[in-house]
Amino acid sequence: MSLGFAALGKIGLELPGITEFSTSETMGHSGDRLAAAFGISRREQDEYALRSHSLAQKAQDEGSLSDVLSIMVPGINRPVDKDNGIRVSSLDKLAQLRPAFVKPHGTVTPANASFLTDGGSAVLMMTEEKALELGYKPKAYLRDFCYAAQDPKDQLLLGPTYATTKLLSRTGLSLKDFDVFELHEAFAGQILANLTAMNSDYFAKNFLAGKKIGELPIDKLNLWGGSLSLGHPFGATGCRLVTTAANRLKKGNGKFALVAACAAGGHGHAMVVERYPN
Repeated sequence: MSLGFAALGKIGLELPGITEFSTSETMGHSGDRLAAAFGISRREQDEYALRSHSLAQKAQDEGSLSDVLSIMVPGINRPVDKDNGIRVSSLDKLAQLRPAFVKPHGTVTPANASFLTDGGSAVLMMTEEKALELGYKPKAYLRDFCYAAQDPKDQLLLGPTYATTKLLSRTGLSLKDFDVFELHEAFAGQILANLTAMNSDYFAKNFLAGKKIGELPIDKLNLWGGSLSLGHPFGATGCRLVTTAANRLKKGNGKFALVAACAAGGHGHAMVVERYPN
């Protein structure tokens, strides 16, 4: 269910800000400029967006997105019990949408950008010893994590690349050690730019002290959909990424997952999640 901005104002809810506080630029403009800087075409962004929605629909149909609590919404006579932003369309229909931020020649549209939505998430975290003492069955270990920061003007949304470089260097792991990848999809152009930066010799030499990450395997990335299709409730996406990674590891009998996201202020975050073996 969604409410128009006018309706939200009438019931006293404050609209979330999508403007970067350090530059006063909307993140959509930043995403559009980033896609242009890395040569990500409108077609490529639409293809990735369609992939996200298609995978989310498949995961939902197969019951993989079952860890969603149902809620009752005033005025609706049935509970909301699943993510309702999934829209599997076609490339022809996506191509008809107009640019949302840089007009008239931008490439970010409502379809290839994560949409504003409401939501919440929670993770129960404690030591393994305490969990077993209380009778809980752990799902995963949070093995390591790190933060990184970069220029919020031109590299606002490249946090996953910077943080992943730092994390891999610290842990001694490489991309081949991971069975699952969960990256925040702020914009299709943003995630494609990060994938390009990770595998770029030029970017590694000039921005990552020569530490090239490599080509992230797309067949392991966000296989249950992502923020483009499930939405991006501010403050809740991080938990969703971690729990999705843990659930995918458990279902696929994998060992390690890499979780990464960009954030306001030019920040980035990366985490290693390990499946609990027992």
